[in-house]
Amino acid sequence: MTDRSTWRDFSISRTIRTSPILKSLLKPYFAFASWLHNRLPKGLYVRALLIIVIPMVLLQSVLAFVFMERHYALVTRRLSEALVREISAVVEMYETYETEQDEERIKRIAASALNLSVSVSKPGPLPPKKDASLFDLVDLYTSREITARIGKPFFIDTIGNDRFLDIRIQLEDKNLRFIARRSLAYASNSHIFIVWMVATSLILIITALLFLRNQIRPIEKLADAAEEFGKGRQPTQFRPHGAREVRRAAMAFLDMRRRIERHVDQRTTMLAGVSHDLRTILTRFNLQLTFLDNTPEVAALRCDVEEMNRMLEDYLAFSKGYGDEESEETDISLMLEELEVEAEVVGANVESTFDGDPQVVLKGRAFRRCLLNLISNAARYGKTIRIKGHRTPDWLIVTVDDDGPGIPPQERENVFRPFHRLDTARNQDTGGSGLGLSIARDIVRAHGGEIFLRESPMGGLRVRVRVPI
Repeated sequence: MTDRSTWRDFSISRTIRTSPILKSLLKPYFAFASWLHNRLPKGLYVRALLIIVIPMVLLQSVLAFVFMERHYALVTRRLSEALVREISAVVEMYETYETEQDEERIKRIAASALNLSVSVSKPGPLPPKKDASLFDLVDLYTSREITARIGKPFFIDTIGNDRFLDIRIQLEDKNLRFIARRSLAYASNSHIFIVWMVATSLILIITALLFLRNQIRPIEKLADAAEEFGKGRQPTQFRPHGAREVRRAAMAFLDMRRRIERHVDQRTTMLAGVSHDLRTILTRFNLQLTFLDNTPEVAALRCDVEEMNRMLEDYLAFSKGYGDEESEETDISLMLEELEVEAEVVGANVESTFDGDPQVVLKGRAFRRCLLNLISNAARYGKTIRIKGHRTPDWLIVTVDDDGPGIPPQERENVFRPFHRLDTARNQDTGGSGLGLSIARDIVRAHGGEIFLRESPMGGLRVRVRVPI
């Protein structure tokens, strides 16, 4: 079943890629998806927050719309109909009973039983109607009901006073003015629903923020620990906590770190033992050579023994990778100056500069070995060397330029392989074990960085080291 569904999905995607009609139809969708993807937040905390907030806001919007459209409008219409029926009854009574004594009795009944204040004035034109808001349901329903039930000229003012309605009805021989409380014509407590809904939602969102933050924090600590370990630093005070899945990921990270450290320790211990055994044999060679005459053959053997000693040191450094060294604050500017002096001893023209704060937390001895290998290579094949260091808020960048023969682009990745040599520019006669660049890349990657080889403006090779800080 899984194979069939996978094949079906593959066939659909292949059809979309090969059909120009489908491509043109889906082009707006892909454009919108790309636009949305570029503008959505990338952080897990913000995305999880949006997953909580957006549905809640949409739900509240729908509820508010339904409430205002159905409940509030329906209640307002019913109340307006009831008010107009009461006004219609009072108008009928005034048209039926015309004596002053009856008018006073009608006013008293309207005030006590209907909560309407009624006043009678001489006949005359009504005031011009005021423009009400388009969203004033009271004016809409009340005017509609007066027209339908009373059918006489009228004037209504729903905006002159926030608490009262002013309604005037023109009769044949008099004008009637009704003053009624605004609450009689619309649902005055509807805002309480909105207030309670918004207040409750704010409390729930704040509570969700607190709980969500507690769930995201273990993931952030796990990411920080992994980043520190990738930079060659030991994470301090890190322990698995949080949700079950996050604890599983943290335990897997700790197990992985222990396996890597155990593998490095085993490799270092093994090669240290091999190195000790080989040094013992080389020491015997040196002792035996001291008892021989100083002939050209003996001198050549001494050179071979010294070369073997150097190669042995390179092998051990490559296998160890300075894994036991702790990261500490190091002055990179001072380090470059010291390396400049060492390169000048072998006859190279060296100049170094550094921009930014030189204090960087890293493995000082290992990083110095990395730069020394790069500068030694540049001094071996070039006469002029330029070293430039630069620190940004996130990276430490060191660039080494030389005027040597350089490295062809197709060979720039191969030179990082252990024991790999270039026939044209680097051969056995130049010395070295073929591990210099391999050791340098191993050290840089242990810091979480990378080495790039490019063509130098000076005509030779440019080596660019980038390490996160």
